[in-house]
Amino acid sequence: MAGMAQDTGVLDDDQRAGEARAALVDKLLADGRITTSAVEAAFRAVPRHLFAPEVSLEAAYADHIVRTKQDERGTVLSSVSAPWLQARMLESSRLGPGMRCLEVGSGGYNAALMAELVGPAGEVTTVDIDSEVTERASRCLAAAGYDQVRVVLADAEDGLPASAGYDVILVTAQAWDIPPAWTGQLVDGGRLVVPLRLRGLNRTVTFESRGEWLESTSVLYSGFVAMRGAGAHGKPTLPLDGERIGLVFDDDPPESADQLAGVLGTPRVDVDTGVDFPKMVSFETLQLWLATMFDGYCHLTFGERKKSISSRRLSAWVTRR
Repeated sequence: MAGMAQDTGVLDDDQRAGEARAALVDKLLADGRITTSAVEAAFRAVPRHLFAPEVSLEAAYADHIVRTKQDERGTVLSSVSAPWLQARMLESSRLGPGMRCLEVGSGGYNAALMAELVGPAGEVTTVDIDSEVTERASRCLAAAGYDQVRVVLADAEDGLPASAGYDVILVTAQAWDIPPAWTGQLVDGGRLVVPLRLRGLNRTVTFESRGEWLESTSVLYSGFVAMRGAGAHGKPTLPLDGERIGLVFDDDPPESADQLAGVLGTPRVDVDTGVDFPKMVSFETLQLWLATMFDGYCHLTFGERKKSISSRRLSAWVTRR
């Protein structure tokens, strides 16, 4: 009787996991995150909860990230990305049977989805700079039955030339720039899906290789853990009010805070742009335009947690000065 009760419990867990997975996929379809039958089949096949053993079944199949490693300050170093974002990135990658692909940043789950998409004739390699992350990914992939995925411990700044050329390179960490090795290891017509930090704005861009050029085919608002290793990029902060308020620059910061002396005490200035935004229209493209058109674009941080907002007014002020 004890064995029967145990078997029933396992069956119940499997059934609950299957139902939770089906509900998640149905939601991703209804929200337009999944748009192809291939990506739908991959999401229905891969048991996400086996890649998120740190959390409950409900949390594993929620449409949110699962944090898997943090530093002593609480900064997330590794996570399983939100399903909606993984679905969008996989759709834009257009992975198909027999393709060779590289994932930069290992969580395990996304690599398993990629393995489903490329099938037995394809190749999936996932690389991460952190040994704890790669060991965890290997354990989870083995537990879920995806031993064919190759897990590599390395700094991916130089890609992985041993298994190039890749039909797809999919990056799951925030990059400040695109290393030449990534584009050099793509086949002609191959795709690079990479979260880029564009002057403080986080966007995932899909590029297609066109000989010596990359052509962007989609841009997606997103957020990822910061790149570590050789590709890491500091964000200089210029204090305006001690530790409470500061300006964060991705590039070309002013030489000293003296250039901004007294800026917080100046009268407020409102300027009507004459631009009207209809309801439910995103500001994403406006932010990108401001960031790429004006020198001195920066972000304002304030408060104990250093919350960040786009500093469009201060950006213009810095530029004029």
